[in-house]
Amino acid sequence: MAGFKTLGDLDLKGKRVLLRADLNVPVADGKVTDATRIERIVPTIREIVKADGKVVLLSHFGRPKGKVDPDYSLEQVAATVADVTGHPVGFVATDWVDVTNAQKAIEAAPPGSVLLLENTRFHPGEEVNDVELAKRMASLGDLYVNDAFSAAHRAHASTEALAHLLPSAAGLAMQAELEALEAGLGNPRKPVIAVVGGAKVSTKIDLLENLVTKVDGLIIGGGMANTFLHALGYGVGKSLAEKDLAETAKRIMETAERHKCAVILPIDGAVAWHFEANAPHRFYGVDAIDPDGMILDVGPSSIERITGAIDDASTVVWNGPLGAFEITPFDAGTVAVARHVAARTKAGKLVSVAGGGDTVAALAHAGVKDDFTYVSTAGGAFLEWMEGKPLPGVEALKAS
Repeated sequence: MAGFKTLGDLDLKGKRVLLRADLNVPVADGKVTDATRIERIVPTIREIVKADGKVVLLSHFGRPKGKVDPDYSLEQVAATVADVTGHPVGFVATDWVDVTNAQKAIEAAPPGSVLLLENTRFHPGEEVNDVELAKRMASLGDLYVNDAFSAAHRAHASTEALAHLLPSAAGLAMQAELEALEAGLGNPRKPVIAVVGGAKVSTKIDLLENLVTKVDGLIIGGGMANTFLHALGYGVGKSLAEKDLAETAKRIMETAERHKCAVILPIDGAVAWHFEANAPHRFYGVDAIDPDGMILDVGPSSIERITGAIDDASTVVWNGPLGAFEITPFDAGTVAVARHVAARTKAGKLVSVAGGGDTVAALAHAGVKDDFTYVSTAGGAFLEWMEGKPLPGVEALKAS
């Protein structure tokens, strides 16, 4: 990983290591309901503990708006961190104005301890990247390790300013993410196909404009495909479409043509007259959509066309489902294409990188989340990376 250090470059022996994690996990009735983000930091924690270092976990949790709020205390996450890591975790309360209590707890902890400090967003300086707050954080450690790629798109005190104050490195999860992203778009095996779906073009304009300059083919699905079909003069009935963005869609297609990027749109769709599970539906070509119907999924001819394009690719980058995958049978297109990508990946014919909340859920629904080369849980950071934007949390590590 050129440009910044990784965990193996640091002397962890006996050091106090401030480990920026993303413990902003879903909690219901005081219990963590999805521990995926916690699971991903386990290897880094184990390496630090193995070197008799002290792990000092920093994370945000929810939106307490810069104030101490018991509803957003990380104390409710501590037990799950201990369960997942298989290591006792001590919780340390602090308002981040006075960190004396945290200093004493860290000093008193024996080598190989894991401590979880209170929500970094309990102080207003966190979200405005306040250097004075970062200095108080830095006083608690000897080294800084960022293992929270999912928070890397935010220039906050614990993700950006702090990285400049201590010897810094990427944790093992951050390193794996960055290596996967490099394989996806940074320096990929060509040809590269991007699959982009979801409801609206308006939320992914920057993404589409960046991708068409970098990939060999762009597959567009979901509701956003209807906007492109409308821009080309096709009737889309009562389907979700942002018809006011027709000129934007045309501009993206023109940019793609200049950069020799093939734009692959649906050629048929599953059309229903009610948005509900198992609604009666028929398949229509895109030149004959029922004016009273809604396109809720790509049709069989589109699936064949998409999988054919993927057969010619060496790398696939995926963000967004191809249809209303939450309701059957309109999950068929997403499931079929996801399983095709997974099969080619397992066969060693494809590097596949996917990310974004709906994408992760869709791949899990298809039963292939573990069969892609890499699936990012980073959400906003993954999307901003696909848009070609610099991520402050990553840039800070490069500068350290």
